[in-house]
Parts: sequence; C-alpha cells; structure tokens
Amino acid sequence: MNSDSKLLSKKNYDKYKTQIGLIGISAIVLILFMITSPKVFLSPRIYKSFLSTVPFVGIMALGLTMILAMGEIDLSFPSVMALSGFVFAITLKSTGSIFIALIACISTGAVVGLFNGLLVTKIGIPSIIVTIGMQFFIRGFSNILSQGRAYPMALSDSFFYKIFAGDILGLPSQSYWLIGLGIFLWFILFRHKFGEHILFTGDNEDATKMMGINVDKVKIATFVLMAVLASFAGVLDIFRMRTWWPTMGEGYLMMVVATVFVGGTSMHGGDATIFGTLIGAFLIGSLEAGIVAAGLSGFWTRFIYGLLIITAVTLHTVLKNQR
Repeated sequence: MNSDSKLLSKKNYDKYKTQIGLIGISAIVLILFMITSPKVFLSPRIYKSFLSTVPFVGIMALGLTMILAMGEIDLSFPSVMALSGFVFAITLKSTGSIFIALIACISTGAVVGLFNGLLVTKIGIPSIIVTIGMQFFIRGFSNILSQGRAYPMALSDSFFYKIFAGDILGLPSQSYWLIGLGIFLWFILFRHKFGEHILFTGDNEDATKMMGINVDKVKIATFVLMAVLASFAGVLDIFRMRTWWPTMGEGYLMMVVATVFVGGTSMHGGDATIFGTLIGAFLIGSLEAGIVAAGLSGFWTRFIYGLLIITAVTLHTVLKNQR
C-alpha cells in the first residue's frame, strides 16, 4: 500500500470514527432528555414535531456542507431564504399560480448564488466578505420591498401543500425532502465527478487548476446550489406557516453552522460528510426543545451551540494536523 492509499485510509477511518462518536453523543443527549423530561421525550409527538422543523436547518446545512468542502463559506443563506420567499409570495399574489411562484422563488436563489460565485471567482473577494455583505443587502432589500409586512397565503387546499407540508405515511413530508436531498447530494459529492472537483478544489486549488479542472465554474455552481437549497427551504417554511414573514430565516445562521461543524465537515476544505450533517441537524434541532423541556432557560441554547462549534472545530483541526 502506497503512502497516498495509507493517507486515504487514515482519513476515512478518522471520518467514520467521528461519525460514530457523533451518533454516540446524540444517543447520550437523547437519553438525558428522556430522563429529565420523560413525558415529552417518551412521546412520539415530539419526534414528529422534529421531523417537521429540522428539515429547514438540515437542507441549508447540506448546501453549506458542499460550500465548506471546496474551502469556501456562505453566510448569506438566511437572507436568501427570506428574499426568495418574498418573491414566491408576490408572484403567487400576482399570478395565482403556485407553480410559477415556485419557479420564480428558485430562480431568485439561483441568481443570488450566481452573483456570490462571480464576486468570489472573477473579482477575487473572499467569500466570507461577499456573503456577509450579501446577507445584509438582501435582507434590507426584501424589507424595503415588503415594507415590513407579512403576506398570508391560502395554500392548505393545494396539491403542493400535501407534498411540501402535509403528511405522507404518517410522517411530515419535509422529512422526506431532507432525506431525499441528503441521498442525492451524497451521490453527487462522492460518486460524481462534480463532487470530486469540489473536494479537489477544497484540498488544493492550485493543483486542481493544473489538472485542467475549471475551478471558477465549480465554485460558481456550488454557490448557486447553496442558494437554491436556501430558497427551497424557504418554500417549505412558507407552506408550513402559510405566511411569508419579513423575519424569515433569522435565527437559522447559528443553527446551520453548528449543524455542519458538529456533523464532521472540516472548515479547511477537501473533506465533508453528508451523513454527519444529517445526524448533526437532528442533534442541533432537538437541543432547544430538550433544554426548555428540562426546565432550563432558553439562553442555554446559544451557550451549547457555541460550545459544540468550538469543540467540533478543535477536534477536526487536531485530526487534520495529525494526518
């Protein structure tokens, strides 16, 4: 076995070890919640509730996983979720067609992602600066257009409501979207050449360019994917609430970032885990409910999110340095 094969085997071993550890931590947290709040966490109702709320975090976390895998960052997704949702609301109000509203919503996200990617690749602005600026710009833009007003919508009688916010075989349809997208993106990242290009770019961008891979095209496409997933999360949220709110997306930033880092995706690029992101989404998504049900103040939630992020990043950095 050559040195590259040994390195790959060690890398995969560390990844599986991290994922097994994450499953163990999730199980311990769940058991603690069951002990402290048996009436809540021994009832199936709480888990069905999780399956209807966690997908919003999980879907955007899947997109951020792809972004981090190529060594970049995107912090604009909560605002993309809001702007795309607003476009959905006004398009539906103008045309009366949910299908056209969906196309307009997803297209809005794609345009924002394209703009992010172009600023990063063609202008050379660091992605963290671009997406922080875009986060404020888009949020302000959607608030100016809406004048801070909510837009209620009659969606519950439509076919789209059943597939986006209804129940399928007794489970919320949002959970099927999360699992389906997770499986799809796993195949893209680990079984398709586009995913290989993402990982190559994150591992060594200069070497990737020397291999003849169009790194700029890969980055732009990945930023578009992130924004489209944020737009789709906005669609699911609108169908669940049947209202667009000017505050849509606020509060998701920390949860999504925590989900990806706790799940095991490295912030250094070239390494990612879709399975870990899905497990991390359910862990992060259950924390607030468990903390409140245990009788603690909701302020503990942010403290624990921060602790988890610092611990996860420290662990991944130590493992990377060891390799």
